[in-house]
Amino acid sequence: MDIVIRRAKPGEYAALGEITAQAYLGDGLLDFGESDEYLDELRDAAKRAAAAEVLVAVAGDRVLGGVTFVPSGGPMADIARDGEAEIRMLAVAKETRGRGVGTSLVRACVDRARATAGCTGITLSTQRTMHSAHRIYEHLGFTRTPARDWSPVPHLDDIRLLTYELTL
Repeated sequence: MDIVIRRAKPGEYAALGEITAQAYLGDGLLDFGESDEYLDELRDAAKRAAAAEVLVAVAGDRVLGGVTFVPSGGPMADIARDGEAEIRMLAVAKETRGRGVGTSLVRACVDRARATAGCTGITLSTQRTMHSAHRIYEHLGFTRTPARDWSPVPHLDDIRLLTYELTL
């Protein structure tokens, strides 16, 4: 399967949004399931594309997965500091997992960060149970940064995101 990584086209936003939503739902990553407020954010690839770079992995005309690359702050950045890019919402369609799609998407983000003037590193947040993603990050040289771990919902102690970074 020849995989191409590129910026998402508007006609692909709905498909990517659904892949992202289904990846989070299917992997049990949303505490409130179908009623989780974050589900709307996951589905809204158009909103992400207006504020950051949304990349897709495609084979032919089929969207296999995607990721949001935040080159330098802005409304899509959760934890990036000055000089850091951020990776958000990495998702791969269940039926295409295990074929290098996620790794290719993260590599594309690393390449983009290296090409961004003044960018000295990349950061990201991940859930404890995203073990396949952790393996990708670690394989590509990211290291855990426990001092930066955080909660997107501070009043819920059980929602704690782990952080990783890569120094460029």
